Amino acid sequence: MKHDPQVWSLALKSLDAGVPVALLYVVESLGSSPGRAGFAMTVTATQASGSIGGGAMEHRFVAQARQALTDKRPAFLQRQVHDAKAAEDASGMICSGEQTFWLGILDSGDRTAVSRIAANTISGVLRLGPRGLSFDPATALPYRQKFEGGADWTYQEDLGHRDKLHLVGGGHCSLALSRLAETLDFEITVYDDRPQLPTFEANVWAHHKVLVADYSVMGTLINPGEEQFVCVMTFGYKTDDVALRVLMPHDFGFLGALGSRSKIDKLMAAYSAEGFDPRWLRRIHAPLGLPIHSQTPAEIAVSIAAQLIRTRNELTPPLPRSPA
Repeated sequence: MKHDPQVWSLALKSLDAGVPVALLYVVESLGSSPGRAGFAMTVTATQASGSIGGGAMEHRFVAQARQALTDKRPAFLQRQVHDAKAAEDASGMICSGEQTFWLGILDSGDRTAVSRIAANTISGVLRLGPRGLSFDPATALPYRQKFEGGADWTYQEDLGHRDKLHLVGGGHCSLALSRLAETLDFEITVYDDRPQLPTFEANVWAHHKVLVADYSVMGTLINPGEEQFVCVMTFGYKTDDVALRVLMPHDFGFLGALGSRSKIDKLMAAYSAEGFDPRWLRRIHAPLGLPIHSQTPAEIAVSIAAQLIRTRNELTPPLPRSPA
């Protein structure tokens, strides 16, 4: 889940100010539910941050959260079915699917966990259950999220960055894509071979910035794996070529190259003539980005981000369904 740090920032600010604050959290979603597992909101008497799916249902649950603050109601789970014909738990929405929320009031005992999550610098596991909320910064899960129902139900979510985005080149398009991808729960690393490049230095959204002697070292800097997304977008044809030659043999979740159709065709023709494995060439996304006639760096970033999202969601298996 791409968790919104503003949700936890409002929770922490409220706890520190002694302002009652409730947490709404989607712990399970099935079908076409608008709120996916991991969607969250914090709610006070006068403020709200985040989303659990929007629409009339969200409006109603914000009201419920504020009433729970007034009544000091214990935490509870609530199932919602998005079907007007549902016999029970109908949400009032007709998009089909269903989702289950946890609604609980946070208190001073939750502050340590909330502050760690709000800092967004420590990977760990968020756990919700009948006894409330906890965060374990030392644990990693073999899955992203898991909900197990029953009287002693549990929800667990790994809040670490699952996917790593590597931008080979730190120019204007890289800067624009970093800014957008930071909101999509990627851990971002930008590489460039140009010291004191203004766009490289100005990139405050990348988690890591690496200055390389030249792009021939890229094959040793990025580990293979399904969670690795690599976008080659260097200064020009020759440097793109250097990077692609050492990256192609590795299995990544995504490997793409930015450039015009003529540039890409020239690169691929050269690789084919040199006898590169055709399987390596077929898995390169090039030209990088969906074809939406983008022109500016911001538009190009949108086209690439959309392609990354599509690929990531194709790679991600569905969440396990809760036991009946």
